[in-house]
Amino acid sequence: MGQGLNKEVTVSGGSIRVRNHAAKWLTEVFQPPVVVSIQLLISPLPEAGFPGTIGYGALAALFVCVVPLLVLLVLVRMGKVTDHHVSDRKQRAPVLLMALGCIAVGLLVLNAVDAPRSVTAMVLAVVGGVAVLAAVSPFWKMSGHAAAVSCAAVVLVLMLGPAWVPLLLLVPAVSWSRVVLRAHTPAQVVAGSLFGGMVMAGIWWLLQDLLVA
Repeated sequence: MGQGLNKEVTVSGGSIRVRNHAAKWLTEVFQPPVVVSIQLLISPLPEAGFPGTIGYGALAALFVCVVPLLVLLVLVRMGKVTDHHVSDRKQRAPVLLMALGCIAVGLLVLNAVDAPRSVTAMVLAVVGGVAVLAAVSPFWKMSGHAAAVSCAAVVLVLMLGPAWVPLLLLVPAVSWSRVVLRAHTPAQVVAGSLFGGMVMAGIWWLLQDLLVA
């Protein structure tokens, strides 16, 4: 009986390790800087010239994702921020404001190089999301992972067509990973998913009509 119990404990422990490993993998692979970078790279698609215009998307990703992430990693190294996912809710608003500053510079650069308006529309949709997350963060830790992947999935489906609907499965998968890792509550990932998929993607949709059409 004791051996049977030990076997059950071993199997249970192995299952937990597999679950946690899968959750960590999803969290790292689909972290906001990665997801938003992909989103920005294909943002020129609605206008003529793609893929020749993908460089403008890369330039946007530099200011929206790469530079803020590098600054964040430096802050983590200095001990000013807990980790690159900014797990401490109190630290999120200053980090997000730093990101907004980088994005503002990026918008000026994109305007100076006459980037496609579709790229600007995508960046402004991200600005809306970051601004709301920064405002909410002092009071509640809405999931940035869920918001980013939800927005990207919806935008890509709208941009590329119904064949890409399976991308929406990433939303519950990434949300699950954040809950398993105890980074967020179920309510926080649901709120993030709805915010990204409806509000951020909605901002992009409206701006596409205003700036590109």
